[in-house]
Amino acid sequence: MFTGLIEEVGVLRGISTGGEMMVLNIGASVIMDDLKIGDSIAVNGVCLTATTLGDHYFTADVMPQTFRNSNLKELRIGSKVNLERAMAAGGRFGGHIVQGHVDGTGTFKSIKRDQNAVVFEIAADRKSLYKYIIPKGSITIDGISLTVVTAGTSSFTVSVIPHTLGETVLGHKRAGDSVNIECDVLGKYVDHLLRYGSAGREEEAEDISSGISHDFLAANGFI
Repeated sequence: MFTGLIEEVGVLRGISTGGEMMVLNIGASVIMDDLKIGDSIAVNGVCLTATTLGDHYFTADVMPQTFRNSNLKELRIGSKVNLERAMAAGGRFGGHIVQGHVDGTGTFKSIKRDQNAVVFEIAADRKSLYKYIIPKGSITIDGISLTVVTAGTSSFTVSVIPHTLGETVLGHKRAGDSVNIECDVLGKYVDHLLRYGSAGREEEAEDISSGISHDFLAANGFI
C-alpha cells in the first residue's frame, strides 16, 4: 500500500520490450537507501516489483495487463517518473489509501495558473471512472495523492501547490499529455458491494441491486 506522497522523481535509464511486456531500468537515489529485491514500488502510480538493484538504479518488470492499462508504455529513455516506496508500518499517513492499481489513464485538457496554484483539467479515458470522482474526494494522478476540485461527466480538475509541482513530474506536464488515474478504493468497494449479486455471479448471493435500505442497516447492526 502507498499514500500518494512522492519521495523522488526518477529517470528512465533503459527499457526493453517484447510484445506487451517491458523491463524498466530506473535511476534513483533517495528510495535506494533500504530498497530490496522483491519490494513494491510505485512508478507513476503503478505498483511494480524491484527485480534487480544496482548503483543508483533498479529494474522492474511490466506485464501485459499493466502495459495495456497504464501510460508506462509511453515512457522513453530519459522520461521522468514519480517514485514512492510502499508505506512502512508506523509511518505517517499523509495522503490517502493508494494501491498502485491503475483504473485507467487520462489526458490533460488544460493547465491554468490560479494565483499560487496550478489547476489541471483531466479527461478520463473511461466514462465509468467518473462515478468514483467526486468534489473534495481523493484521487491519484501519476501516483500523486490529490483532491478533486470539480467533477463532471467528461472531465475533472485538481489544484496543485508549487511544492508538488516542483517535487513531481507534474511540473513537466503539458496539455495533451497522459496520466495514470487511480480512483479512491473506498468508493470502488462501496460500488461493488451495492451491485454484488445483481449480475448472478454467485447463485447464493443476495440481490441488493436496489440499494441498501434502512431495514438492512438496522438488521446488520450498523444503526
